[in-house]
Amino acid sequence: MTTQHSPNPGSPALDPKIPPGPIQDRWDDHKFSVKLVNPANKRKYDIIVIGTGLAGASAAASFGELGYNVKVFTHNDSARRGHSIAAQGGINAAKNYRNDGDSIYRLFYDTVKGGDFRSRETNVYRLAQVSNEIIDQTVAQGVPYAREYGGLLDNRSFGGAQVSRTFYARGQTGQQLLLGAYQALMRQVEIGPVELYTRSEMLEVAVKDGRAVGVVVRDLVTGEITAHSAHAVVLATGGYSNVYFLSTNAMNCNATAVWRAHRKGAYFANPCFTQIHPTCIPASDEHQSKLTLMSESLRNDGRIWVPVDPDDRRAPNDIPEDERDYYLERQYPAFGNLVPRDVASRAAMRMIEQNRGIGPLKNGVYLDFGEAIGRLGRAKIEERYGNLFEMYERITDEDPYEVPMRIYPAPHYTMGGLWVDYNLMTTVPGLYAIGEANFSDHGANRLGASALMQGLADGYFVIPNTINDYLSDYLNTKPVPTDDEVFMQAVAQVREREQQFLDINGTRSVDYFHRRLGHLMIDYCGLARSREGLEKAIAEIQALKEEFWRDLKVLGTNDSLNQSLERAGRVADFLELAELMCRDALDREESCGGHFRVEHQTEDGEAKRDDEDYAFVSAWEWVDSATPQALHKEPLTFEYVPPSQRSYK
Repeated sequence: MTTQHSPNPGSPALDPKIPPGPIQDRWDDHKFSVKLVNPANKRKYDIIVIGTGLAGASAAASFGELGYNVKVFTHNDSARRGHSIAAQGGINAAKNYRNDGDSIYRLFYDTVKGGDFRSRETNVYRLAQVSNEIIDQTVAQGVPYAREYGGLLDNRSFGGAQVSRTFYARGQTGQQLLLGAYQALMRQVEIGPVELYTRSEMLEVAVKDGRAVGVVVRDLVTGEITAHSAHAVVLATGGYSNVYFLSTNAMNCNATAVWRAHRKGAYFANPCFTQIHPTCIPASDEHQSKLTLMSESLRNDGRIWVPVDPDDRRAPNDIPEDERDYYLERQYPAFGNLVPRDVASRAAMRMIEQNRGIGPLKNGVYLDFGEAIGRLGRAKIEERYGNLFEMYERITDEDPYEVPMRIYPAPHYTMGGLWVDYNLMTTVPGLYAIGEANFSDHGANRLGASALMQGLADGYFVIPNTINDYLSDYLNTKPVPTDDEVFMQAVAQVREREQQFLDINGTRSVDYFHRRLGHLMIDYCGLARSREGLEKAIAEIQALKEEFWRDLKVLGTNDSLNQSLERAGRVADFLELAELMCRDALDREESCGGHFRVEHQTEDGEAKRDDEDYAFVSAWEWVDSATPQALHKEPLTFEYVPPSQRSYK
């Protein structure tokens, strides 16, 4: 497989627009230097937002509050059903309420290190700065964070940090934060500047003269296809972990919006940087369609272990302490059970590979709360994690107050996404990507409790201050009318694609192909990757794609509710994305964060980076359906956190 390399890596097309000056001043200086739109002129502009998770809802609400005209679309039946609602454990901020040594700089440092030195320093520092404003904003909205006895907001620890900086609302932090953003959004819908379209899926970006001018969406209930025009388009559609079929994502989460944007000129950055979360309920059989996340917050009080004897088949409570291997505490004494997610996941994988797994399928490890319950009492554990324990018992019919949980890593978050500059604009002018839809803040591994932080930072505080720099050039310019040729062509492309799916009339369901793709991806581009495996995966994905377009069976029509047709489009995009993920993983001859190439590891099995050759962002440019994407590179520089071999020992 030959990779096309850009003749001028780091070219102007990949100008990240990083402001000059000391890193602690860059965001404030940048906000002052960008062009503004005065309040009376904001109502002359139209903005489209795709997605109503934390990033999309907060951005749409903020735009409406500022006075812009906003159309916001979600494929869910309600804006409050964005997948952010599933986040459990918490949101990071550098408030230092515990007086334990935290600071904006320490949060910045931990995030750069946790991402294994593959993120932009300037973006990460801005994220750390804005984190404190997020807490103030959401408290003012009424988000019911946990509080200590005296009324102060409580904090807990998360992986990759030695301070307590995670704010939480039991095990439903994402839900409570999304309800806060949702009420802000619906206030703007009621007042008038925001129009909300539910059960509507974006299927194409309209691009005219090189800039984004609108989108084409399908009403998922009626099948109606409509075009919508705007001065700017903001994608807030989340990540692509469902490429693995089994993941912690909701089953309708998909990559179609970002992939359609990629095909229209938006570069796709670091697609191989995916996160396998260490704390999920193991799969129970071949017919399972989704995996369930158990919050990383459980690792604060739960201890992870496997029996010392691989053949020990006793019930966990019958195994004495000296016959248990608390392998994270043994291997990483400084951080113990709170090592970053990629480290914890690979450690669990090694236990399974050594035939030390537990449970009916021997595909898990124990997460044990016995010691914590004995030390703190059941009431305190129930106060902290009660709803998570209840969810686990409902799924497994096992009481985690009495027996240890069984956990194993599962696809969860994607650090890759559309390439964006410091303003969060993609390589297509007028097209922005925020939250998990972009690549910008987490490098090769996301620390726990940082996803909610980035989504709200982008939506509430970053893009409302940067989008005006682009919009100001189009004052008194009407949006491109929807009867323009570019919209007519985009609508025609959507209709033609739908008809193609219906006309194949093969013998296999969409899920048949999606499940096969998931097996390929988890086997060859999951927790561990190798050149041999990735080359095999690319060849098999190409063959699977050909079979898909030859033997897919989609029942029904395109003029009504048709979930099989919806999924066909999403899986077609996943097939193309999966191939790019494998090509990106093959090209990156190093290990870093969640990207673990078995050829590149330290003597004790940790990720081994190659900073001399691979300290860059891989940004892939769509060429055409018959030609592999071309690789461009954005060099990464580290002025404040010098790259070093990560150690959590």
